[in-house]
Amino acid sequence: MSLADRRTRERVARLLLERGPSTAGALGEMLGLTPAAVRKHLDGMLADGTLVARDAPHRGPRGRGRPARLFVLTDAGHATKGPSAYDSVAVDALRFLRDTAGDEAVEQFARARMSEWEARYADQLASLPLADRPAALADALCADGYAATVHEGANLPGQSGVQVCQHHCPVQHVAQEFPELCEAETEAIGRLVGRHVQRLATIAHGDGVCTTHIPLTPVFTSATATSGRTSS
Repeated sequence: MSLADRRTRERVARLLLERGPSTAGALGEMLGLTPAAVRKHLDGMLADGTLVARDAPHRGPRGRGRPARLFVLTDAGHATKGPSAYDSVAVDALRFLRDTAGDEAVEQFARARMSEWEARYADQLASLPLADRPAALADALCADGYAATVHEGANLPGQSGVQVCQHHCPVQHVAQEFPELCEAETEAIGRLVGRHVQRLATIAHGDGVCTTHIPLTPVFTSATATSGRTSS
């Protein structure tokens, strides 16, 4: 999917969040798209489980032709398209943890949250050569809905490398206040790929993607197990 298509589908989801169930015609008018163009995006979102379609309520005698259909965000669509009540609860819980037990407790929570994620990915990456792990990590992230890609990155001074880009962040609205979540993920990525990684950008801080630079030359040692932490 192109970046333009992805952005259009994000606009569709945002409109449905703001306006509720809508017909293809109404969405097309708001987006300035032809009926064929908007249906292409709606079909894709139906296929990936972001949307469902249902017949629009109808009063009086039904005319000829198919009844109008309303497109509605699914629970999965709501979970990935903007703040929700769950985000608010998570922020409140982490604030309580920080206020009662301190910043270190928040950091411990963030690392504990990532431990299962890391262990599951480690099974997929452990047997691979170091050079193949970034691409395998991106594949694993895609399978979990992170929409990840690998690029030959703009190299940092003195080192070449690749960049793993995550185009979706399930905790972005919580991580805006608690960057410890981003830091724990960066640490885990460093251990998974066996290299000292550097987080260059995060969605939580307003960047378009979460970008992690991974050097091609292995430099990971036990002493750098936590050195992937950066200010997210």
